[in-house]
Amino acid sequence: MFGLGTPELIVISLIAFLVFGGKKLPEIGAGLGKALGSFKKGLGDIEDAGADLHKNLPGMQEVTAVKAQIDKAKDIAGSLGK
Repeated sequence: MFGLGTPELIVISLIAFLVFGGKKLPEIGAGLGKALGSFKKGLGDIEDAGADLHKNLPGMQEVTAVKAQIDKAKDIAGSLGK
């Protein structure tokens, strides 16, 4: 993960402890955790909306059917070429 090993994380933790103090670190950690959770939830919502949009686009079912036929034809051609 980003090339950080145990010694680097210990040094970063000590510096954070010295800068923010022992009472403020849990609050900062909780805030950071909530922010990451909110970011992941928002990212998931965007991915779901994109998938819904992709499914509901006009003509998408037809394009998917044609792609399936092309893939099937490629498989048949590949098996004949062996």
